[in-house]
Amino acid sequence: MVSKLDLDYFENVLIYKSLTDGTYLASVADFVEPDYFKNKAIASIFAIVKDFSEKRNKLPTVTEIKSYLVSDEQKSSFKELVKSFNDIDKNLDKDELYENTEQFLKEKAVYHTMLNVAEDVSSGKVDTSDVLDKFEKSCNISLVTDLGLDLYTNINTLIDDINSVERHIPSKWEWLDECLGGGFLEAGKSLYVFAGETNIGKSIFLGNVAHNIAKEGKNVLLVTLEMSELLYARRICSNVTKVPMKEMVGNTPAIKQAIKDEEGKIFIKEFPPATITANQLKGFIKKFQEQGIKLDAIVVDYLNLMHSTIGNNSYERIKHVTEQVRAMSYLFECPIISATQLNRAGFDQDNPDLATISESIGLAATADVIVSIYQNEEDRELGIIRLGMMKNRYGPRGTTQAMRINYSTLSIEEADDIEFDNDSDDTFNMLAGLAQ
Repeated sequence: MVSKLDLDYFENVLIYKSLTDGTYLASVADFVEPDYFKNKAIASIFAIVKDFSEKRNKLPTVTEIKSYLVSDEQKSSFKELVKSFNDIDKNLDKDELYENTEQFLKEKAVYHTMLNVAEDVSSGKVDTSDVLDKFEKSCNISLVTDLGLDLYTNINTLIDDINSVERHIPSKWEWLDECLGGGFLEAGKSLYVFAGETNIGKSIFLGNVAHNIAKEGKNVLLVTLEMSELLYARRICSNVTKVPMKEMVGNTPAIKQAIKDEEGKIFIKEFPPATITANQLKGFIKKFQEQGIKLDAIVVDYLNLMHSTIGNNSYERIKHVTEQVRAMSYLFECPIISATQLNRAGFDQDNPDLATISESIGLAATADVIVSIYQNEEDRELGIIRLGMMKNRYGPRGTTQAMRINYSTLSIEEADDIEFDNDSDDTFNMLAGLAQ
């Protein structure tokens, strides 16, 4: 691919290939905007070809195209366009063609995004998050040419995958690791979500997850959208050292030594709630790559507090955020662990409104694993929370486990001595229904 693309020349290449290659047209159609063409008549011709192809599932002939041309300008432009095809290299390498097409589309998209931003600036309607999101989309245009796995031809690829051993990062909780087939998938491509009511201990749980992963010698990024970096650090240090937060003063030597003994690393980054988008978070995480730091897991506290530039209601916004966050697990090849808010008031209403439950319903379709965190009045008195496997792509669901919270050191351990009846636990059953 040439470093500097002749946009005028490639404009003709794009429309030539769109007129003669249905597969190519299908690949680019959704990315091409009318403003990308200098000649508006040519833009209208492209629109005709695209519409014809979508409706009839075939490319139009020259005669059929001409029948749609109304104005003299269109007819004249089409004649000149056909003549220009004589100057096009007809034996284009497929890979080079698609690489150049991506470059053309990106440059056009970025240019027109800049024009739109300039208009917003002049009108005083600039939304920084929205601008960044638009530029991110412009720069990330990708044409898919890979047809995927030919199963029957490449059966050995499947066999090798079956025989390979998936590596997991243990959570250090036997019940959870057993449900997940060994722990969080080390290679990523998975989003794990812990769903619970307000003040039930989601942040405590996520802090324990980060600490337990770090104990495996892994590097963890903990993104906090609810509390300060130093407060989160204090909580984790209390967990690591078993020194209660109220007794940390005067115990700094013990804290230093305990942290030194930890094999992995925990990076804690604070962002104000409802300010950072998934794209902005992705840009921040790339800074670790630039510095040669491989993140083995990313913990986000929590999904509902992230910002989205897409969506007219909470359902659409949280679904968009969840989809983007899960996509990051693919990009950075590490598991992403987070939490979501469930408002129990929604279950107590005869007719719950979308504001109480819709966010979790939208999220359930995207997340790979959803674990509920809940408790009854007796549990609160005993310092017990209960985990319920609501959705699980990697193992059984419907199982439950009691966990004991030490509120002085903010540590969580399995409470195998606690017995409860799953059938009588309405809270878990209701939560599990959301993930079906």
